[in-house]
Amino acid sequence: MAAPAYRSRTLSKDDVNYRVHFRMINEQQVEDITIDFFYKPHTITLLTGTVLSLMYFAFTRDDSNQDGNLRVGLIVVISFFSVISVLAFPNGPFTRPHPAIWRIVFGLSVLYFLFLVFIIFLNWEQVKALMYWLDPNLRYAKREADIMEYAVNCHVITWERILSHFDIFAFSHFWGWGMKALLIRSYGLCWTISITWELTELFFMHLLPNFAECWWDQVILDILLCNGGGIWLGMTVCHFLEMRTYHWASIKDIHTTTGKIKRAVLQFTPASWTYVRWFDPKSSFQRVAGVYLFMIIWQLTELNTFFLKHIFVFPAYHALSWCRILFIGIITAPTVRQYYAYLTDTQCKRVGTQCWVFGAIAFLEALACIKFGQDLFSKTQILYVILWLLCVAFTTFLCLYGMVWYAETYAHRHKVSQDFTNAEALSRTLCLGWILFDRLLLNSTSPAPRRRGRSSGKSKNLNGVEK
Repeated sequence: MAAPAYRSRTLSKDDVNYRVHFRMINEQQVEDITIDFFYKPHTITLLTGTVLSLMYFAFTRDDSNQDGNLRVGLIVVISFFSVISVLAFPNGPFTRPHPAIWRIVFGLSVLYFLFLVFIIFLNWEQVKALMYWLDPNLRYAKREADIMEYAVNCHVITWERILSHFDIFAFSHFWGWGMKALLIRSYGLCWTISITWELTELFFMHLLPNFAECWWDQVILDILLCNGGGIWLGMTVCHFLEMRTYHWASIKDIHTTTGKIKRAVLQFTPASWTYVRWFDPKSSFQRVAGVYLFMIIWQLTELNTFFLKHIFVFPAYHALSWCRILFIGIITAPTVRQYYAYLTDTQCKRVGTQCWVFGAIAFLEALACIKFGQDLFSKTQILYVILWLLCVAFTTFLCLYGMVWYAETYAHRHKVSQDFTNAEALSRTLCLGWILFDRLLLNSTSPAPRRRGRSSGKSKNLNGVEK
């Protein structure tokens, strides 16, 4: 009998470590500390519910309205694709509040990616017809640059004019930078992105008139107050979460109602906190290039926000604008986590699936803007784009150099402080040991003391251990 044409291959230690590391960033496992019902598969139940729901919609609703049929059909398709996402897609790097939520987020990002692919193969008339079908009021929408003036009378600085800038958009700006700081977790990178974005506005001001701002608006209100305040708030929360001790108990083991409610609320907080260090003195050139690529994609995603609403003509307060911003913000969280693991972990050889889809979305959005905004991009001055890329590269280099210098200085001071603390602890231990030895010799040569009464002090309980 001929030998089989295939044979099993034993995984090496490197292959095992590679698969374990990729699974940690792409499909995080949940510890058995919660209610089992919510973390067990219910495929038959979902299948039954899906079939019954389709039967209900197929035979009970009125299908005489053609537009209504298309809208309901689209919503149902998205809903059931989310169900398939829960069944088939990976958890991602997060497990809170529930992995199913992050599977749905990944599924929606795949749908948005496919929608962008579909849009690219349409012409401008078809895209406008699709937008007007989604919202007929977009027929009367106008560009903000056509009805507003920017950077006018910058020498006139009054309290009324300054206070007029503190609106809902300023609060969104501040809150957005707080969220960005929670995702990036680095003062150096956050401030670098903040400064390079202001430079980006200057270099693309000839294409987007709303990038034109007065100097005091750009430097004081944007960089110092909104950006700086948001970065400080986000990093303060990061430091608070770094100092916490994470030891989770199952809600089944908590017997008080208040404790169960508190545990349920804490389910929406991180299960653990990873100390982030984007750069260190021993980093390779590949890591430096990776950080630079991270900066470019971040700036590209921000640029897409303004180009999309300018080219496809919808205001900033429209649902198409803020829903996209909210959605991109949600998928950025697992993306940054997976990209950081790929960049800093030498055993991680490929990026996670959410990071891959996010990168594809960023470039497809830019491609859609270029295709349908050819009249706008025909005015592009190539010199400005080249200078923009060089400025981002130079600013990133300065940021990384400053982070290396800070890491070396801080690490040296921390080492000296740690050595001093260890020496002091050793000295105290030796002194305590000598005192105990001296008392032991003294007790062995002295008469036995009289028996004393039992102490009335109660034992203390610390973290479940009596002392």
